[in-house]
Amino acid sequence: MLQPKPFPSWGLFHVLEARHAKPSDHGIRYGTRAGRFGSSRDRTVGAEPAVSPQLDLGGVPVRLLQFEDALRTILDRCASAGTKPLAVCSANLDHIRHFGSGSRWSQTLEVPTIDWLTLIDGAPLANEAERITGAPWPRLAGSDLIGPLLDEAEERGLRVGLLGGSDDAQQMIQERFSAERPGLTVVGWWAPERPVLGAPPKSVELAAEIAACSPDILIVCLGKPRQELWIREYGHLTGAKVLLAFGAVVDFLAGRIRRAPAWVSDHSLEWAWRLMLEPRRLARRYLVDGPEAYLRLRSDSRPMTAPAVFPTSDAHKPTDGNRAPAARHTPSRFASATEDADVAVIVVTYNSAGDVGPLVASLREETTVQTIKVVVADNSPDRRTMAALAEFDDVIARSTGGNFGYAGGINAAMRAAGPADAFLILNPDLRVAPGAIAAMRRRMASSGAGVVVPVLVDYDGSIYPSLRREPGVLRALGDAALGSRMVARPGWFSEIDFDDESYQFAHRVDWATGAALLIDSMVADRVGAWDEQFFLYSEETDYCHRVRDAGYSVWFEPAAMMWHERGGSGTSPQLTALMSVNRVRYAEKYFGTLRLAAFRAAVLAAEVARLNKPGHREAARALLTPRWRASLPHATSSKVCGVEAPPSGTVIIPAHNEAAVIARTLESLSEVMAWGTVDVIVACNGCTDGTEAIAERFAGVRVLRVEAASKAAALNAADSVAHQWPRLYLDADIEAGAAAVADVLRTLRKGPFLAARPAFRYDTRGASPWVRSYYRARMRIPGSSQALWGAGAYALNESGHERLGTFPSLTGDDYYVDGLFADEKTVLSTEPVVVRTPRTASALLAVLCRTYRGNAEQNPSGGSPSSLRTLRQLFGSVRSPLAAADAVIYAIFAAVGRHRAFRSRTKPVAWERDNSSR
Repeated sequence: MLQPKPFPSWGLFHVLEARHAKPSDHGIRYGTRAGRFGSSRDRTVGAEPAVSPQLDLGGVPVRLLQFEDALRTILDRCASAGTKPLAVCSANLDHIRHFGSGSRWSQTLEVPTIDWLTLIDGAPLANEAERITGAPWPRLAGSDLIGPLLDEAEERGLRVGLLGGSDDAQQMIQERFSAERPGLTVVGWWAPERPVLGAPPKSVELAAEIAACSPDILIVCLGKPRQELWIREYGHLTGAKVLLAFGAVVDFLAGRIRRAPAWVSDHSLEWAWRLMLEPRRLARRYLVDGPEAYLRLRSDSRPMTAPAVFPTSDAHKPTDGNRAPAARHTPSRFASATEDADVAVIVVTYNSAGDVGPLVASLREETTVQTIKVVVADNSPDRRTMAALAEFDDVIARSTGGNFGYAGGINAAMRAAGPADAFLILNPDLRVAPGAIAAMRRRMASSGAGVVVPVLVDYDGSIYPSLRREPGVLRALGDAALGSRMVARPGWFSEIDFDDESYQFAHRVDWATGAALLIDSMVADRVGAWDEQFFLYSEETDYCHRVRDAGYSVWFEPAAMMWHERGGSGTSPQLTALMSVNRVRYAEKYFGTLRLAAFRAAVLAAEVARLNKPGHREAARALLTPRWRASLPHATSSKVCGVEAPPSGTVIIPAHNEAAVIARTLESLSEVMAWGTVDVIVACNGCTDGTEAIAERFAGVRVLRVEAASKAAALNAADSVAHQWPRLYLDADIEAGAAAVADVLRTLRKGPFLAARPAFRYDTRGASPWVRSYYRARMRIPGSSQALWGAGAYALNESGHERLGTFPSLTGDDYYVDGLFADEKTVLSTEPVVVRTPRTASALLAVLCRTYRGNAEQNPSGGSPSSLRTLRQLFGSVRSPLAAADAVIYAIFAAVGRHRAFRSRTKPVAWERDNSSR
């Protein structure tokens, strides 16, 4: 650290330069000097212009003043009473980076409680001002103004306070003031820790403590942009008449940092001087962020004919609908759909029975200061969520009759909501902190925003980075290459805003995650319905884009806090893929051809780089082959959801030492078991590995113990105790969703079919290239999609089971059952069950050996017309070199598997099973 140097007395300086001073009506003494606090180029003296020119420099409204005019303006406010406080800041390239056009804090400083005086600091801004006006203007840095201002404060008896800096720095300043400014009245020194400045309640307490000392001038040295943002939020609470946002002044006053020599400043190299003194702290500001701010300055500067205010695109929007919160009273009932309300809370649920209760309880507390109605659109495939909501007779709950996604659910709920001043979109896994909704409404009223979003906090107390920037090619590349690493990278290289500062102060944002958004009702009417093509993910990006296109803004309000569990929509490889595909859908909607191609390439690069993680392979496939998009989650109409009662029937699962997979299968049936209309029986045959104990942990599952290790014995034992029809026979390693089970049971109950199975898909993740090639070829064979076998799941109604009788002791039960039916069987195009394939070639051959041996048991003659038909269909499916290679590999596996099966018929063999996928 540099050693402190003697602090010159500005009073002595003025005496020595008195012969150069121009008389002033306010008794302000000034002069020209070359020294530590400035040079002659800082002190251009002249008569005050009739109208003080104003410029928009890079999106920042700046007043052009001479040195003595700036002092007069500031000191006049110190002498005034009953007016708003004046906040003074100096604009340089760093200021434009934070507050200029296109920045996160753009147009956020101007509030009704504070007047701002922004002066020029920095050679680039002074040069731009001269280029626009044709006249030179002085640079008025805080370090130039502070000395004369303290001189006048000492002479006039003004009360001064200092906020910011470290305790050590403040101690050094106190010692200097005691020796060199004994007549200066300093009423308080405050050096708060950063967490205090970022917590609204603590900042309010700090402002009250300052106000108790009654300062006339408060020097705020917190650094950009924190000092300006703190003044904007809390400056009017401090009681100070003037607040000086002079960040670096604390170090200059303490003598820890030397001002640049006059010749350095005169040649516009002061930035290089400061960079030399503090390279670690200032390198990014000058070398990385500075050029971007300079381009913004040159491309977006112009004269201002109106007073220096911050016009907003929302200025035309009335705020009558944002009524001030009512007096606090006890929690009350929610309003009905026909009643007018301050806020209509819109919640879209999907399997959210465990979440809605706590959410409703937190919303109930918010009725103490405003009227609220709660509208829920339930996309669930079962009735558990609706049953949970039935406990609240004042919640407006509607089943959508399907899964229409987040956007579709919002549209359905808003249609049912009735009149309200604003709509609050909430995820069901949120908990609303006290006062959060009122804080969002206040921000909407004060800013004229169309949308306001809160701060989301995880249950461990950490802030979730929910704020986002508009998607772009460079941001997609940055996120693809770095993800959540190097969070301090420039904003143009990341869509996610990771900066802690962004979550401490209110400001405009491009968009935020859709977990919580307050939307003005007039804005909702003008923007229209949410775009349902996105289903899930990117719908909020699109909606906020349309809000901005309509001339409104999106604001972040840190005083509104909500706890968020995250993951309420669930996770799966398909949802991971859908997230990337919807980013491209968004680009397709708004980008031009070349930009779209570049953006798609950036998103694809991110997926290719993460192919080893679940979902990214599916995403890459969908991005490369648009037809794969149809396999991703999309809006569906489900008869399970509120239109018909859940179907009844039985699911029978034979299991022999399936401890590794039985929980996975039963979890996939959790929704089915919740209906209460379907019996689930797990027939454990010859189990020695704990399969029974795992199955018994699932409520609603009946576990049978069969001594013999025989699948046929297990199936027959389960049939003997089952009472409901139809019956779905499901292998223990197959995952079946509620929609698939419902469609199969309902189809067989209505007829005319006697047997059916759901569609299936192969999960080849982690499989070797040879195995994937085999299953690609298998899926191209038409016969594979028309038979009951191969899916690990088939069902029979009572008439179909009569044709079967009992299960024979054969290896391939599904192959046997398929042969019992011709036109009476069907394969349903429903939600597919998941069949996990072997991962290795040896495991695949083991499965094929068992399969072919079972087929041979049912065709002792050895002739199989289906084999020849399969061969013809295999080679008839060849349409490309890749398909030809797959067909050859399929044929090789089939030949080797048949050969092994033939050899195993002459000698006893153990049950071959695939352990590679377990």
